[in-house]
Amino acid sequence: MQLYRPLCWVQGAYFLVTGIWPLVSIETFQLVTGRKTDHLVTGREGDHWLVNTVGVLVIAIGTTFLFGAWRRAFSAEVAVLAIASAIGLICIDVVYCARGTISAVYLVDAVLQVAFVIAWGICLFGRLRETSRK
Repeated sequence: MQLYRPLCWVQGAYFLVTGIWPLVSIETFQLVTGRKTDHLVTGREGDHWLVNTVGVLVIAIGTTFLFGAWRRAFSAEVAVLAIASAIGLICIDVVYCARGTISAVYLVDAVLQVAFVIAWGICLFGRLRETSRK
């Protein structure tokens, strides 16, 4: 249980920041992550529908983690969401980077997501040990 709250705070804050960033400044986001083509139909720089969709979903997930940390009570649902979302982002980062669709900078995110999965594994293992002693 010692690791649950800090993990929720850290992963929640990371997801919140990375979700908000492209919504607030698509220009600086693209400077770091590379040009996006999801606005080509309209040609308007603000119409990055895919980036905006991912951003909003990552914000929702991050907010869930922050709420879980704030509640101070272990939630298996939050842990499953944390692991599943991290694994999903790892797959997207690695596959689309390998295909040349996205910049290699996304591999930094993949490494962070792997760290989250490992940390959640440690957290859940500790939780199982706690509950088996009772």
